[in-house]
Amino acid sequence: MIELSTQMVMYLLAAVGILLLLLVVSLLSRPRVFTQYLEAMTGIKLSARDVARVYKQRGKSGVRDMFLELIIREDLKSGPRITPDSAPDLESLVPEPRK
Repeated sequence: MIELSTQMVMYLLAAVGILLLLLVVSLLSRPRVFTQYLEAMTGIKLSARDVARVYKQRGKSGVRDMFLELIIREDLKSGPRITPDSAPDLESLVPEPRK
């Protein structure tokens, strides 16, 4: 067996403690990172507490469902609804006049 000095044991324990602290911080910051990502990509602002609450109640799929629901709501706000029965938008097909 390898014999380590007291100082080396203290360094190893300090390193393990720092790694455990980083692990805990990364696990606790997941809701905040998710909400920052959501706001940057879609403009939807959401609190980290809501994400943590939904994750605790419904798990990973619950957060995914909440995300999809928010995306759909935001999309419906942004413009007219387009359905298969909607009249086609021919304006985008007309070529621009030459100058």
